[in-house]
Amino acid sequence: MKREICKILCGCMIAGLMAGCGEEPKEKQTDSSVKKEASEVKTADKKESAGETNIKIWHDGDESIMDTMEKDVNEMLEEEGIRVSFEKKAALTDQLKLYGTDEVNGPDMYFYAHDSLGMLAEMGILAPLSDILDTASLNGDLNEMTLEAVTYKDTQYMVPVYFETLLFLYNKGLWEGDVPDSTDELYAYMETHTDTEAGTYGVLNQHSTAYNVAPFINGFGGCIIDKEGNPGLNLPETIEAVAYNQKFAALQADGDYNTVTTLFNEGKASAIIGGPWLLSGIKDAGIDLGIKSLSEFTLPNGKALAPYSGVQGVGVLKHSAGAKKDAVEKVLSALASEKVGVDLVVNNNCASANEKVYHNSDVAANEMVLTMKKTADTAEPMPNIPQMSVMWGPAEGFLAAVNKSNEDVSQAAEDFQKEAITAISDIQ
Repeated sequence: MKREICKILCGCMIAGLMAGCGEEPKEKQTDSSVKKEASEVKTADKKESAGETNIKIWHDGDESIMDTMEKDVNEMLEEEGIRVSFEKKAALTDQLKLYGTDEVNGPDMYFYAHDSLGMLAEMGILAPLSDILDTASLNGDLNEMTLEAVTYKDTQYMVPVYFETLLFLYNKGLWEGDVPDSTDELYAYMETHTDTEAGTYGVLNQHSTAYNVAPFINGFGGCIIDKEGNPGLNLPETIEAVAYNQKFAALQADGDYNTVTTLFNEGKASAIIGGPWLLSGIKDAGIDLGIKSLSEFTLPNGKALAPYSGVQGVGVLKHSAGAKKDAVEKVLSALASEKVGVDLVVNNNCASANEKVYHNSDVAANEMVLTMKKTADTAEPMPNIPQMSVMWGPAEGFLAAVNKSNEDVSQAAEDFQKEAITAISDIQ
């Protein structure tokens, strides 16, 4: 009996030992898991310290343009362990108001037009570029006009990547003779090639849209608003420009975007003042397109037409400038590079802010981009001050009163100047 009991006890001991080899005790499992997690965190820390970082950039633009930049930047920074992703957000400025200080849910950077810069800078969510990199070195190859656009109160907040301007676009199959070099000669051409009753026109423009009339206003020395935030609708130079534009408007169609675009694409106008955004429709219409810079047209005062320029660039959120400074610096430099600039021209017809790009043979063959580059000599960046956001309404009310309702120019200027002052006061 003792021998049998001994056998049973030995068997239990062996079974217990075997069970111990098959499953780790809970205490040991916990210790092992903690060590594993600690090891993973340590590995992640090493990767982060080595520069392996994700950079999220919000935008509200053309996806194909963003794809070009994303592809180039990721290829350029692959060895650095930096990964950039562009995410489209509708109503981008509203999104930045909500998430501009949210390190978890917000972006690291944003890509947008420069004219919203002042508003975002005043919110205190943007980092000055001088906090991140040597701006003098970065800006060496960048166009001066684009740098002016991304500077607010003497502080640079964005890297300019490309820009747009209005152009003189004409149908080579309809235009007769040479395109003139003065606005007076252009008006004379319109007089002899316009039949408003038949619905055919010499030159079309959105004659009561402030952006499209800005070339005249700026060229005459007037302004919609000055750099200090003072509206300029009743300045003598602005009144002179609007009065001069009025006679052009009388020989043009109603002036809204869809009307003038359709008329030109249907071959009912010899020329149109518009931007690169019109090209796809013109191409689909099969028009043999000619392009001329607005800066090549001289006004009666001897100065050139001076359109607004919209500059697209990238800015940095403050939290990202602190937490991911090294990676952000590399991304900014990559976006400003010659490679990105060339590819934006070749793939997307974007006029690069990088001056070196224009020495490339593929870029030199792009007539539209070279024409915009020429226009940059006289173009003025759209004002980036917050007050500009409320100026479009009064400015276009002024133009509509003159061009569509035939109101006295001087009186309309005074009326809408008061409206502008009130609108600015309301946002302050």
